Amino acid sequence: MLVPSNGTLHKLFSSNNFMGSKNLLKYKSFTTPTVPSSRTHLFHSYRLLFFTLPPKPLSNSVLCSLRTSALSYTSHSSIPRPVSEVCIENPVENHVETSFDLTPLEVLKRKMLVVGINCTDCTPGQYNHLICPMCKGGESVEKSLSLFINQNGESASWMCFRGKCGWKGHMRASADGKSSYGSLKGIDMVKQVKEITEENLELESPCRELLGYFAERMISEETLRRNSVLQRRYGDQIAIAFTYKRDGKLVSCKYRDINKRFWQERDTEKIFYGLDDIKDQSDIIIVEGEMDKLAMEEAGFRNCVSVPDGAPASVSTKDLPPEQKDTKYQYLWNCKEYLEKASRIILATDGDPPGQALAEELARRIGRERCWRVTWPKKNEHSNFKDANEVLMFLGPDVLKEVIENAELYPIRGLFNFRNYFDEIDAYYHQTLGYELGVSTGWRALNELYNVVPGELTIVTGVPNSGKSEWIDALLCNINKSEGWRFALCSMENKVREHARKLLEKHIRKPFFDMRYGESVERMSVKELEQGKQWLSDTFYLIRCENDSLPSIKWVLELAKFAVLRHGVRGLVIDPYNELDHQRPISQTETEYVSQMLTMVKRFAQHHSCHVWFVAHPRQLHHWVGGPPNLYDISGSAHFINKCDNGIVIHRNRDPDAGPIDQVQVCVRKVRNKVVGTIGEAFLSYNRVTGEFKDIN
Repeated sequence: MLVPSNGTLHKLFSSNNFMGSKNLLKYKSFTTPTVPSSRTHLFHSYRLLFFTLPPKPLSNSVLCSLRTSALSYTSHSSIPRPVSEVCIENPVENHVETSFDLTPLEVLKRKMLVVGINCTDCTPGQYNHLICPMCKGGESVEKSLSLFINQNGESASWMCFRGKCGWKGHMRASADGKSSYGSLKGIDMVKQVKEITEENLELESPCRELLGYFAERMISEETLRRNSVLQRRYGDQIAIAFTYKRDGKLVSCKYRDINKRFWQERDTEKIFYGLDDIKDQSDIIIVEGEMDKLAMEEAGFRNCVSVPDGAPASVSTKDLPPEQKDTKYQYLWNCKEYLEKASRIILATDGDPPGQALAEELARRIGRERCWRVTWPKKNEHSNFKDANEVLMFLGPDVLKEVIENAELYPIRGLFNFRNYFDEIDAYYHQTLGYELGVSTGWRALNELYNVVPGELTIVTGVPNSGKSEWIDALLCNINKSEGWRFALCSMENKVREHARKLLEKHIRKPFFDMRYGESVERMSVKELEQGKQWLSDTFYLIRCENDSLPSIKWVLELAKFAVLRHGVRGLVIDPYNELDHQRPISQTETEYVSQMLTMVKRFAQHHSCHVWFVAHPRQLHHWVGGPPNLYDISGSAHFINKCDNGIVIHRNRDPDAGPIDQVQVCVRKVRNKVVGTIGEAFLSYNRVTGEFKDIN
């Protein structure tokens, strides 16, 4: 945060001349730094004549923010264009040495230094053991990098044998006898890290204005002192300096101005802010900003760190990149040894979409099984508080502490707790969901045995010509009349016009034709026909192949999904199983196929809260004596009874000596949900003229 070195907070936030000093960029900390010491060590008394852009104390984003403040920036140092050749000048002999004057081994060693491997003392022709520049040898700082240089010094290969690293590569001194200082493809480049101190950054204790700024945000001077929150002067302006430390040593520094613009020291290692506070901690809190880290300490939580780079706009749809290429979240990998020891990590990121995206990205890398998340308190009817510092400022440390203590497990896709369903369980108990006890079939005889529940699968079977399809049609008419449900029909055995006739006769209760089967009952009128057609249009949607091909179960369910979403369909009829196109692989048995198919049907029913009636014929009964078949007699697999929620057998009496031939037996052989029914039998009378099923008085 940039503030005037002399002035009140009122002047600080009302000034229109923020960062307007012409002397700001003349401050001596902006002078061009010297060549890094590692280069000096490499070339000893030589001076580099090729030019690279040296490290700067501020990133480009800072310069942009300075330019937007009506400042004209003019560099006081001339930076010539980079040249492609590498020349080294000896100040004593005034001799220009090109890369062609070096031996292959010397060229190779210089190129190796670019990727972080210092092989000055390594001997060609044998294996050399060094500290890996990628993993730094871990906690034990072991020499895990095995380097082999060819006897003639023209090539080298290496590999790190630490299980958590495994970095490897190879390099040649030259190609076709020429030195190659071009891009080293396939080799991970090691970035030179700049060492900084509070002294060379010229950091100082926060002034009275900054202390007042933090006090307004409920951050005490003691918390600032313990977290080494300092300031840095830029002419007559002051910026907040958040110091990033590892084992008490300054690693990086991040600055903030009053417009909440941030910038960091370039070429420094990316780590968490407050890293030392989570060393050997089993519980860790991760927040999105340094102010939130300080707020957590005011609530009593020191085991908290902040990410250094803020939040992404959204969750990436790509797979996680390798550790070396995960640049946006490199701070995680740089601090992984601290995180590996934690058993619980609370993600207390901001409540806005970017903050939630950050939580998801962190959880993807840390492991969702170890993560917890917080829910920020309500600010008003429409929004919640955004972050930890807001909660501290408006609700106080006790509420912030309560928020963290009430953190919930981070959701893992496919893994839930009953707590996630408490609202649904309450609604089920109070019967406010709808259809908790099922929908009546419309027949008193079946009320205690079978009721229709959305999301369930009913298998209907029976010997041929028993009236399975007729009974289902009558059931749909009853439910439509009582509940107004709509249905999708995939009936391959019926022509459309014949199926329409059957449904209309049941709905209007008159025969469609003035024919022999109608006996003396009056035929439906044209007016009744027109009204019935409108009812058909409003109630049923047909799933049919427009050519002579057979539909597959996937095709049927896909169209049924469209019918649910577009027309509000609550029931699906598939009649019958043997008319489907069963695209079964040669290596798959029919039993395995039926199991897989019924699983797909059940998932569709549950996901779309749609009841499915599936008609399946029994296999050929060689010793049938006239009684109703069993569900295990269904052709194909025992899974028809194993996987269904309800199993029903429709049977019609064919023997006049055994009873009325218009009597239909409805055998309920399986009911999974005892709340809506039970196993038993009911008898209905069948009206052949209208196709109606009625209770027997």
